[in-house]
Amino acid sequence: MQGLKRILTAFTLAVCLSSPGKAQQQCTNGFDLDRASGQCLDIDECRTIPEACRGDMVCVNQNGGYLCVPRTNPVYRSPYLNPYSNIYPPPPAPGPIPNYPTVTRPLICRFGYQLDENNQCADVDECASDSHQCNPTQICINTEGGYTCSCTEGYWLLEGQCLDIDECRYGYCQQLCANVPGSYSCTCNPGFTLNDDGRSCQDVNECTNENPCTQTCVNTYGSFLCRCEPGYELEADGVNCSDMDECSFSEFLCQHECVNGPGSYYCICPSGYNLLDDSRSCQDINECETRNFTCTLQQTCFNIPGEYKCLDPVRCEDPYIQINENRCMCPAENTGCRDQPFTILYRVMDMVSGRSVPSDIFQMQATTRYPGAYYIFQIKSGNEGREFYMRQTGPISATLVMTRPVKGPRTIQLDLEMITVNTVINFRGSSVIRLRIYVSQYSF
Repeated sequence: MQGLKRILTAFTLAVCLSSPGKAQQQCTNGFDLDRASGQCLDIDECRTIPEACRGDMVCVNQNGGYLCVPRTNPVYRSPYLNPYSNIYPPPPAPGPIPNYPTVTRPLICRFGYQLDENNQCADVDECASDSHQCNPTQICINTEGGYTCSCTEGYWLLEGQCLDIDECRYGYCQQLCANVPGSYSCTCNPGFTLNDDGRSCQDVNECTNENPCTQTCVNTYGSFLCRCEPGYELEADGVNCSDMDECSFSEFLCQHECVNGPGSYYCICPSGYNLLDDSRSCQDINECETRNFTCTLQQTCFNIPGEYKCLDPVRCEDPYIQINENRCMCPAENTGCRDQPFTILYRVMDMVSGRSVPSDIFQMQATTRYPGAYYIFQIKSGNEGREFYMRQTGPISATLVMTRPVKGPRTIQLDLEMITVNTVINFRGSSVIRLRIYVSQYSF
């Protein structure tokens, strides 16, 4: 036995070495990694090492190493030794063959693999077997021959910890963003709706589905506007429309009377007037021309704004005698005419109510001028309210001036007197124009 120990020059056992964690598989001396199977296979040094044994030593391959034994050793036989070589004497006669144990090569898997029931190296799922070393905040992801520690979506790895990513800081949402653990939520301002991408917002057309306005709806970006039809105004709530009372804005919309209606207005005229094409002005109807009157055959139809008057024939009172249809004269030979005007001329005129003042409304003048005579004009009667006065405009003429507005309906009768003075023949006489003024009810 001592001799056998001395001839053993080399014997190496194979040991698989691996570093903690998942590193590349390494094999000890005497083994080589088979990349196809992931196993450490024995290296046949007797083939790969030239002159592995020298002298009378024979190389015998072992699992993970080799032995150098004497050529005459009957226990170990080298497969490379020629038994019929002339160098050595022939072996002794065959006897019983010793039953030596057969050396088998154990199958070794690299780190992260283990033998399965088919005696093959299979990946170890460290995540399923809970043999990983991931932090509780991390998730384990199995890989071929190892595993990886990672974070779920919405987290990022910092110093071994999974920290929430604040996506709102990076403008992930178009409008409103709310960060939540591991994620974020996008919302939109009123008037917008979230698109299918969950990030961008689209304007909502509030006018298409259900009109929020009582009349016209106008869509705007993110909102809407309500508008009203002509004749209506928008209320304070911005939605409802109420009728606009145009008649309250101005008294000049209509010449006579303004009537407010839904969304509009219209003008009306009093009886005796027609509404003109401008839809606001009133025009008098001349009933005397259209013969739409009720005067008798003896009466004369006299039109005034808005109505008409039936004038009776002029009747001269004693001591006057009638010269024509509108003139009366007091004869000079009649003693009762001594202090009376020589003639009375009847005239009729109309005037609208509230006529602006001062206003010239009637002119009076002498028809004959005598040598040495001059004329005086005055209002003899009917001017109790002092609304008129006579302004002499020439030697033989004067004008009746209205100085105060006169409201109708009203009838005024003025006696306008022209006094004739002749110093040559020492004569003084007068003539009167009896002017009847019909003031209409309205100013048009």
